[in-house]
Amino acid sequence: MERTVAQARIAGPRTAVIWSVLRGELAGQDGRPLSVVDVGGGTGGFAVPLAEAGHTVTVVDPSPDALASLLRRATDAGVADRVRALQGDADSLGDLVPPAAADLVLCHAVFEFVDDPDAVARALHDALRPGGAASILVANRAAAVLSRAVAGQWQAAAALLGAGGEATETRTAGGSPGAAGVTGRDTVRRRFDLLSAEALLAEAGLHVEQAHGVRVVADLVSGVVADADPAALLAFELAAAAVPPYRDVATQLHLLARRRGH
Repeated sequence: MERTVAQARIAGPRTAVIWSVLRGELAGQDGRPLSVVDVGGGTGGFAVPLAEAGHTVTVVDPSPDALASLLRRATDAGVADRVRALQGDADSLGDLVPPAAADLVLCHAVFEFVDDPDAVARALHDALRPGGAASILVANRAAAVLSRAVAGQWQAAAALLGAGGEATETRTAGGSPGAAGVTGRDTVRRRFDLLSAEALLAEAGLHVEQAHGVRVVADLVSGVVADADPAALLAFELAAAAVPPYRDVATQLHLLARRRGH
């Protein structure tokens, strides 16, 4: 897993918390190669490092261009034999991945956009072997409310405040969900808090074991501040990620959930 650790450090606060959780999960597998499914895995930011660490990864993504980039990236890394690309979306996961075939499923920034999040959660459960884990990343509603309020977008902030997770505002900060910046059309269909994300997974039979905030302050500080001491920013993000209330206002929430059984 040393290459995966290196990838996490290079990635910085945007993904380092997630990699930290994944390292812990993989360390508990006694070094055996795992079967991994990355739903919405795009160009392989997680898939290729996992393949470099010896795991077999299937990436499911609706974009043929992203999958082509994934395969080029895997080839350049010398792991093309451990990476498989399947075109499709999360809603069709059950048709693409055999039941109980995966030791680990990644589903990052997907639930915000799908037509039926309950069906996707059930599909993740069914794709996992008993005892397998799911790495889930969702947009945090509290962060979106705060970022809009700080930017002076009072109507958007108030609308989202009472939206119960469903996106009702028509304008959002550009870039990542919940980040402050240039306004534009909001494409995020729903956001979550920890309770709603846990409830969604529990209904599908997935038990949440860990919950962390991703980008607790990284999207709030200026670029000048972030660039002045990136190592200190990263250290703070890792330290605050699991500590409420700081975790609960992060841009995204990361949950590690498990399918019960052995």
